Amino acid sequence: MPEQCDPPLSTAGGTPGPYDALLLLSFGGPEGPDDVVPFLENVTRGRGIPRERLKEVGQHYFLFGGVSPINAQNRELLDALRKDFAENGLNLPVYWGNRNWAPYLTDTLREMVRDGRRRIAVLATSAYASYSGCRQYRENLADALATLRADGLPVPQVDKLRHYFNHEGFVRPMVDGVLASLAELPADVRDGAHIAFTTHSIPTAAADTSGRPEDHTDDSRAGEGGAYVAQHLDVARVIAAAVREETGVDHPWQLVYQSRSGAPHIPWLEPDICDHLEEVHRAGVPAVVMAPIGFVSDHMEVKYDLDTEATAKAAELGLPVARSATVGADPRFAAAVRDLVLERAAAEQGRAPARCALGALGPSHDLCPVGCCPARAPRPAAAGADWTGPVAGVQG
Repeated sequence: MPEQCDPPLSTAGGTPGPYDALLLLSFGGPEGPDDVVPFLENVTRGRGIPRERLKEVGQHYFLFGGVSPINAQNRELLDALRKDFAENGLNLPVYWGNRNWAPYLTDTLREMVRDGRRRIAVLATSAYASYSGCRQYRENLADALATLRADGLPVPQVDKLRHYFNHEGFVRPMVDGVLASLAELPADVRDGAHIAFTTHSIPTAAADTSGRPEDHTDDSRAGEGGAYVAQHLDVARVIAAAVREETGVDHPWQLVYQSRSGAPHIPWLEPDICDHLEEVHRAGVPAVVMAPIGFVSDHMEVKYDLDTEATAKAAELGLPVARSATVGADPRFAAAVRDLVLERAAAEQGRAPARCALGALGPSHDLCPVGCCPARAPRPAAAGADWTGPVAGVQG
């Protein structure tokens, strides 16, 4: 790659004080047909969407037997983290909780405090800045902590690890995925292949309020604009440069979007991947690699929106496509998580370790700034600069 980070921090001593546990915090997904509508009710709670409409929305889950791959993938990541920590002498138990399905976040936090955990590092399975990818996780943490307090349980301090979109352990597996996908294409179209870097579309208003890039990094040169888009563009540039270095071919690329939902009259980020495939086909592009850089694992948005819907559109056009792998439980990602834990632990102890970040934006902040990624209605959000909840050593 054009840039490299220093090796992960040393685990000498075994315990990453002040932390006594890591929480893997994810979205959750149904694990059978009977789970689909209740799961979607959890996801859309408060929006008044009729049950019949949710059954329609859930059809793509039913195509896969009502099972989202995300829970199985989180179990694999959980195992990878525990294996990496053990092999590298990091004495830190790892727990797993979901926002919208079992194991539920609140239940996991109950288990953690009953196990004596009081200072918890949190890894969210979302790498970029946005309301749905960051602040909503923090709001769910605040809700869960409030429930623990109401139940009379000790309330731990939770610290969300920084955005890791540009950490080498997240980026390098995606580079390898793109290279593998290029190799899958027929030789006569490979060098002319276009790379479509994809991520989840969000409302343009949410992108605009995801923060200025420089508010999310240590780089004052980052410029204006929404951090959500800027971060994805920065990762895409790094991957494209690495692919050029490895292959000697300068593949054209574009950031595109997928998985749009919501009312049609509300503007969302575009172009959609299927529209983009039509556009590049009209322009004479001979093949496309779809690279889902916005997703940590091959969950439903990847399996349906890319592997099913976009792949069918490409077949209709007669356009050769390949879809590159997400990071998933890659050992390099597990090592990156270890690095993030140790880095944050050092910062909490008043030390200033090197912070791995590829590209132009630099490493993200440890605490989300006040006012970043606001919701339609203000709600408490833990683990940010605006959090007034429990601090280290304070219970109940």
